[in-house]
Amino acid sequence: MPETITSRDAARFPIIASCTLFGLYLFFKIFSQEYINLLLSMYFFILGILALSHTLSPAMNKVIPASLPNKQYQLLFTQGTGESKEEIINYEFDTKDLVCLGFSSVIGVWYLLKKHWIANNLFGLAFALNGVELLHLNNVSTGCILLGGLFIYDVFWVFGTNVMVTVAKSFEAPIKLLFPQDLLEKGLAANNFAMLGLGDIVIPGIFIALLLRFDVSLKRNSRTYFYTSFLAYVFGLGLTIYIMHTFKHAQPALLYLVPACIGFPVIVAVVKGELTDMLRYEEKADIPDKATLDETKGDQKENKKEQ
Repeated sequence: MPETITSRDAARFPIIASCTLFGLYLFFKIFSQEYINLLLSMYFFILGILALSHTLSPAMNKVIPASLPNKQYQLLFTQGTGESKEEIINYEFDTKDLVCLGFSSVIGVWYLLKKHWIANNLFGLAFALNGVELLHLNNVSTGCILLGGLFIYDVFWVFGTNVMVTVAKSFEAPIKLLFPQDLLEKGLAANNFAMLGLGDIVIPGIFIALLLRFDVSLKRNSRTYFYTSFLAYVFGLGLTIYIMHTFKHAQPALLYLVPACIGFPVIVAVVKGELTDMLRYEEKADIPDKATLDETKGDQKENKKEQ
């Protein structure tokens, strides 16, 4: 189920992120970097396979012909007996999901053995897409609080200290996208990279997704705010790259992304006279209760029996 970020969560997020970042920095300073990265590689190897499988699953449903047999499976893990029995894990999947899992496992082994930048980016994109899918902002004000707080967080840890850059370079895990700067010279063997943290994708991404849902709530055929914020993100990222190459120094991407992603849609809302509607828009959490979930599971089982 998607996790809804409230204004309280948004206000605490930069503090929690700062503690986590500084904790990682101390770990790399105190303990051997080799063993830490070995542990993290195994952890992200498992998570990466699951995230990539989940991302590829919708595309696989379109690629594999419907005529091929598609068996249903269920992984059920319970605790207790009788009336006190409680479900811990109840995961349903099919043959197509297993194909995605097999393909993702091959990518995972490739990443684990070679740490190749393409494998890293595949896992990184999967994490980013899953993050945007599973994290929801409840309103625009919460999004502004979150982006504003992380704007300060990013600027401080990049310009104020060497913590962010040190962790990013030491952390051998798919938590960042790698862009080879010597691709034309060395091809796939490129080893000089520019980096973009997944937070610089997911955090603006969940705000852009909120604006898309606001577009839908207006019940118009246009997606004005979504396209405006999306183009603003592209503009902000391009500006980040330009300044990074001009000054030859690592740049906090949110320094440019946050003003662009918030400012451009707000300007459009002011011009269209919809700023009040945008700020008042609030997404209701549509989370079914246990009875509804049990009823849904029962319907699914009946459908499987009929199939």
